[in-house]
Amino acid sequence: MRQNSSPTTIDFMILVLLSLIWGTSYILIKKGLEVFSPAQVATLRLGISALALAPFAFRHLKKISRKDVPLLMLIGITGTGLPSFLFPFAQTELSSSLTGMLSGLTPLCTFLIAWLFFKSRDAGKRQLTGVVLGLVGAGLLAWAAPGQAGQTTQFAYAGFILLACFCYATSSNLVAAYFKEMPSLTITVTSFFLVGVPALIWALTAGAVLETAAMEVDGKGWWALTYVAALALFSTVLASIIFFKMVQRTGAIFSSMVSYIIPLVALSWGLLDGEGIGLWQIPAIVLVLTGVFLSRGK
Repeated sequence: MRQNSSPTTIDFMILVLLSLIWGTSYILIKKGLEVFSPAQVATLRLGISALALAPFAFRHLKKISRKDVPLLMLIGITGTGLPSFLFPFAQTELSSSLTGMLSGLTPLCTFLIAWLFFKSRDAGKRQLTGVVLGLVGAGLLAWAAPGQAGQTTQFAYAGFILLACFCYATSSNLVAAYFKEMPSLTITVTSFFLVGVPALIWALTAGAVLETAAMEVDGKGWWALTYVAALALFSTVLASIIFFKMVQRTGAIFSSMVSYIIPLVALSWGLLDGEGIGLWQIPAIVLVLTGVFLSRGK
């Protein structure tokens, strides 16, 4: 473990790779939604992720004691389950680039949860200023976003993204508080498996995802299935493994820089796909990232 060493060129390459993979998830969700419903996208993502982790499941699940299962289930629901539904539902009205930019609030939400409920962070003027700036920036992002939805609708669906950010924040704080000594891969495999297996069963039965894909002409349904599979395998499973490896190599502070790059990647993909960007969204994302930076200060 090289946690106390200065980041190397390889570490920066890993950081960029992870940002590209995670930042691409929003455009993949958008492509999946061209055929599938939000619930189908979510359950497919969870189910395929569980299948990908199945080879590791037995070895890691046997390390879990029964008393830890309820809390690990909660971690799985908040860190994986609910966000997998919230993002596709939000993207029925919001662009992929706006969704990616709003997801930059996750570190700020993590700080708030840690301060309010876990008492693991102190809040001074700098941190509270960061919180205010981040929330103002998020509101401005939703207000200034171009699109067919009205401003009230934009704010409502932006609320789904904010809720997803708080879900991620709750999950990471639970892990830090109760499972600090448990191997991160064990937590990942267990949480994905607990929520992914039921999701896969629903997707293949009541969700009828294969039937939906087969009904589309010109292979569009199978392309959508490919996009969601890529979302699960790369932007979910592989990204989680890379992130944990990066934390082991460089520590949490350097690894957290990914939060500043992901919104830019999402914005780039959105522009390439023909999405517009409002004039006020540029200063808005600067406000969000400044708020995140200040909330992490000493």
